Amino acid sequence: MKSYTLNNGVTIPVLGFGTWKAENGEIAYQAVLEALKAGYRHIDTAAIYKNEESVGRAIQDSGVPREKIFVTSKLWNTNHNYEQARQAFEESLEKLGLEYLDLYLIHWPNPKPLRENNHWKIRNSEVWRAMEDLYQEGKIRAIGVSNFLPHHLDALLETAKILPAVNQVRLAPGVYQEEVVDYCREKGILLEAWGPFGQGELFDSKQVQEIAENHGKSVAQIALAWSLAEGFLPLPKSVTASRIQANLDCFEIELNHEEREILKAIAVQSGAPRVDDMDF
Repeated sequence: MKSYTLNNGVTIPVLGFGTWKAENGEIAYQAVLEALKAGYRHIDTAAIYKNEESVGRAIQDSGVPREKIFVTSKLWNTNHNYEQARQAFEESLEKLGLEYLDLYLIHWPNPKPLRENNHWKIRNSEVWRAMEDLYQEGKIRAIGVSNFLPHHLDALLETAKILPAVNQVRLAPGVYQEEVVDYCREKGILLEAWGPFGQGELFDSKQVQEIAENHGKSVAQIALAWSLAEGFLPLPKSVTASRIQANLDCFEIELNHEEREILKAIAVQSGAPRVDDMDF
């Protein structure tokens, strides 16, 4: 699998396997095991997904050497300061059964209890400082953020010593956050795309279906090819073995300019909910 190079020189596979809503236990375990068997080498989880134990068990049982797997987890909103962030990281590491993480993200920029008087800014600065220290200690190979809009990033960079390597946001044909995309590209922050299959309208679009038919591929494979063509890192999720395997069959698809613009136009029509309006 091809890789991107992050702004700190660490390489990351261009396609990841998402585990959001993969229930802890056999469901998450078997899904990750199947993904690793199929050829995925990038697994994305989070503390709030509550499946780190199953993800870690699958990694250990897969037979794939640890150094060949890129593992991401995320810090949830209940951690508001330096000490809590470090403790949360250690808990994730223990649940995963790993000695280090390849990538650790602040999962959400503005927890609801901290929105008054912009207390989220102080929180992000504190937890980022903890992540910077963990990075310097060699416990994390790269650090980043998730769901951050430009003003959240601007506030973080007022005190940050290390530029985030990644911003994992909602991106897909049907959900294109142009302001965030332009900002991160300018700063050299890699954009990871969660929910790369959009909000459902993609699968009902005759235009997208025609593109898929012209390439002899599925709509899902076209969505992933589009994400890769845009320079994003998509994180498709499935618990079905056939779909896990099929999602890998997207790398040789070459979308022409017109096809990419059609997919982008669909995205412009819908958009994503504002992070500042989400009730977390």
